[in-house]
Amino acid sequence: MTSASLPDPTVRRAAGAGTAGSGGLVDRYGRTATDLRVSLTDRCNLRCTYCMPPEGLDWLPKVEVLTDEEIIRLVRIGVEQLGIREVRFTGGEPLLRPGLVGIVAAVTALRPRPEVSLTTNAIGLARVAPALAASGLDRINVSLDTVDRDRFKQLTHRDRLDDVVAGLAAAQSAGLTPVKVNAVLLRGINEADAVPLLDFCLERGYQLRFIEQMPLDAHHAWTRGEMVTAEDILERLSAAHALTPDTEARGSAPAERWLVDGGPATVGVIASVTRSFCGSCDRTRLTADGQIRNCLFAREESDLRTALREGATDQEIADRWRIATLGKLPGHGIDDPSFLQPNRPMSAIGG
Repeated sequence: MTSASLPDPTVRRAAGAGTAGSGGLVDRYGRTATDLRVSLTDRCNLRCTYCMPPEGLDWLPKVEVLTDEEIIRLVRIGVEQLGIREVRFTGGEPLLRPGLVGIVAAVTALRPRPEVSLTTNAIGLARVAPALAASGLDRINVSLDTVDRDRFKQLTHRDRLDDVVAGLAAAQSAGLTPVKVNAVLLRGINEADAVPLLDFCLERGYQLRFIEQMPLDAHHAWTRGEMVTAEDILERLSAAHALTPDTEARGSAPAERWLVDGGPATVGVIASVTRSFCGSCDRTRLTADGQIRNCLFAREESDLRTALREGATDQEIADRWRIATLGKLPGHGIDDPSFLQPNRPMSAIGG
């Protein structure tokens, strides 16, 4: 895949962006990465069918996973030298990381202070939500694809729906708001859960976001023809609720939002495949083993872990990160005939 084979999107240059190769993380198309997604582990305690097989995957050896101190240092470099303003901790399942609370506390202590959030399946969140709030965490995103117990077991191969529901409530009680719920619909499995999920979130004050299934499954079974599209989702929701476009500026946010029954509640759809937002992307990603990815669908990574462990200075690491950003393509290219799914599944990349 080459950039020449992809459409040239409309890009939004971030205010105050420097020139490529200096200052912040600027790519050749004028986009500036200010949102850092950090995978804390590739391990997970669910087996969602669109992510990994029931038996799990070969996990990263512990020696290859960044230590707490290494993660904190890389995030600090991003914040202090590269203009990172938002940090989202992901996985796998980040609650499986023993040092999570300490990592969050260290990152929220940085200056300038970034906004810090967490994407989780919420298993165990009921226990740790108060500690996360005390550490400075700003908010929570929870992955939940159904509120039907049997379908939850079918989708995840685990009977843990009650734990997720309890985790959501605990996050809200701890002030980790707005609590956002991310849902993926699969054709022939949980399409019928679109309206029940929305009603569940409306009743509890959670913000629901549907995400189109992306080609990031470990077994490479994704096909566009079988995907539940944004249009499909909106058609289902509109059968039960009146939806009107939200006029609030979207900026670089991935979700297109609709007011539900006149508002103020909203529902969002992240149409990563059918209505991509690559032209306004402001994300950079750090994997649990210290690789920089400039796109979820990148086929190449840039190794910061080796440089870190061989004694590179903060400035040298920052320069490596800038260089990695320069190679970002104008779009993910899913519609291009030459598109190849990344070797790493979503659980190993981090959302």
